[in-house]
Parts: sequence; structure tokens; C-alpha cells
Amino acid sequence: MSLNTWIGLFLLTSLFWAWLLFLGGARWLEGSWLIAFIVDFSAMEWTADGIRLFAMLMWILETIWFVIGLFVPEVRFWP
Repeated sequence: MSLNTWIGLFLLTSLFWAWLLFLGGARWLEGSWLIAFIVDFSAMEWTADGIRLFAMLMWILETIWFVIGLFVPEVRFWP
């Protein structure tokens, strides 16, 4: 995967995590079948705070993976 694609994908997913954390996305998805599609079927029972916690942890892990991918192109998976 090219560096520009890597950065673009990170920006897109960061927008999604930011929507969940800061813009009311977690409340909107709370109890919805969409959260089950995005995360897992058990996530339908999560509260908005639980969804926000998941989003925060995923964003942190994704940021670490992004930084690693900046310096080690092999972890980007696509040629």
C-alpha cells in the first residue's frame, strides 16, 4: 500500500472514531444493529459510554499501528 493510501485510510478511520467519541455517534449507534455490524453482536447491549471506550482504545491502537506503518512499509499489507 502506498504511503498516501496509508495516510488517507488513517484519516478516514480517524474521522469515524472522532464521530463516535466527540460528535454523538456513540449515542446514535447505542442499541442499534449497526453497532453489531461494526463491532460484534454483543455490542448491541453496550451503552454509549462503552462504545466510546471501545472507540478510544481502537483509535489508540490504530494510531500506534499507523506510526509503525510509516516507518516499516511491510506492515501495510498491500503492495
